[in-house]
Amino acid sequence: MNVNLSLIPGFLAGHGRVLDRRRYDLLTGAGDAAGVLAALEGYRNADGGYGWGLEPDLRSPESQPGAALHAFEAFEEIGPVTSPHAAALCDWLDSVTLPDGGLPFSLPLTLSTATAPWWAGGDATTSSLQITAVTAAAAHRVAAHDPAVAAHPWLEKATRYCLGTIQALEEPPSAYVLLFAVHFLDSVDDPRTAGLLKRLGGRIPEDGRVPVAGGTENEALRPLDFAPLPGRPARDLFDPEVIAADLVRLAGEQQDDGGWTVDYARISPAGSLEWRGAATVNAVRILRANGLV
Repeated sequence: MNVNLSLIPGFLAGHGRVLDRRRYDLLTGAGDAAGVLAALEGYRNADGGYGWGLEPDLRSPESQPGAALHAFEAFEEIGPVTSPHAAALCDWLDSVTLPDGGLPFSLPLTLSTATAPWWAGGDATTSSLQITAVTAAAAHRVAAHDPAVAAHPWLEKATRYCLGTIQALEEPPSAYVLLFAVHFLDSVDDPRTAGLLKRLGGRIPEDGRVPVAGGTENEALRPLDFAPLPGRPARDLFDPEVIAADLVRLAGEQQDDGGWTVDYARISPAGSLEWRGAATVNAVRILRANGLV
């Protein structure tokens, strides 16, 4: 794998958020959990939720379910260190959870400028499997080392909603609903998950490439989007040769400036830069977890 790690700190200095620079330092052993938490704090609101562009295509300052996912990602990465703000985030999510246990895709915006239309047009009155599944999946990964998150009643509600909704799926889900349902089932310890994961796996082509309807011309989900980590149940959905080829693809997508890019639509100049920084940290994280860098 021809990955040039020496270029990445400079790339992140020019393109990445302080949060992603701190995440990268933690990943490579040059930083610590305190640095990640300090950077994350800038996106936190007094209500315990997160906003302010933590989700790069959702620039509005108020707390949003879409930002909670990225906060949980940071709380996962600092493990085994914990933060009381992770349980406080669960408190906030509980306050916006709908009666059926699901989260709305997004809440009303106080500022719509530079925000993607799918966030701006979200229905705050209807539960979204897409956003609930991906948020609960990240929370379960935090719960593996944070007892306060593991015991939180919001996580139990969200888990029950996701399991029931995935079980009831009859029509093929859209690409991102499929992706995040797989993430959820891969992260939850429940006797129903194996069968549901196998059923969803039948919706993924053998080569693991799932085009995104309505996305950019070349936008597609890849095997490593569904199963980034070895030793997880989702890896069993793919032949080892498919994963090996996708690791070669991911490593080869490093750009000459040292960073990675994304194939989905970029909405704002700030978001374009921030997605590249986040994608770069995530690419190195996946390659390192698979023993390649």
